[in-house]
Amino acid sequence: MRLTCPLCGERDRREFYYKGAALHRPAPDADLDAWHDYVNLRENPAGPLAELWYHEMGCGSWLTVTRNTATHEILEVALASTSGLGGPA
Repeated sequence: MRLTCPLCGERDRREFYYKGAALHRPAPDADLDAWHDYVNLRENPAGPLAELWYHEMGCGSWLTVTRNTATHEILEVALASTSGLGGPA
């Protein structure tokens, strides 16, 4: 499998560290149910899923990779800093 880093170009997946599903973090003042869902509940779909990957042996960027979990086809790669995963700034 190959990933195309927005900064470095196409690279072998062994340059990257897989972190897991890319989840939208609740606001700091969100209720306990929202935090419980964020920390403990995960979906495991067979199909497109947004994931976090770290370009460990490259530029050190965190990436949001949309990958089809059934076929491993890479659908989209973007810098995680532009994905809004950390909640409102």
